[in-house]
Amino acid sequence: MASKASLENDLRNNCLALLKDFFDKQYGCDVLPVSASEITLPVTDAEGNEKFLLVKVSIPRGTRNGEGGYTPYDGYAASEAYLLEQESKAQERAVKKAMKEAEKGKKKDE
Repeated sequence: MASKASLENDLRNNCLALLKDFFDKQYGCDVLPVSASEITLPVTDAEGNEKFLLVKVSIPRGTRNGEGGYTPYDGYAASEAYLLEQESKAQERAVKKAMKEAEKGKKKDE
């Protein structure tokens, strides 16, 4: 029976290999390993400037629970929290924009 760390390393390495193959076929460029969990590839922006895309694959443990262990990472909950945060930020931006427009309207009336 393989250890948990060994299984996670195998999973991460397999994912990195799949990503490397995908990027190599899709973009036909060098895909370079930069760490045990990261690959990078050169890309160009709209102006033709060379940039590097960095892709990291990790298997998060979760958060410490205060009892010497971890509360397992829940990707579904993390995604939901992220989406709610983005929605909240969008609402804040909309309110600020409306306030600025109202302020501009006041100044024009004066």
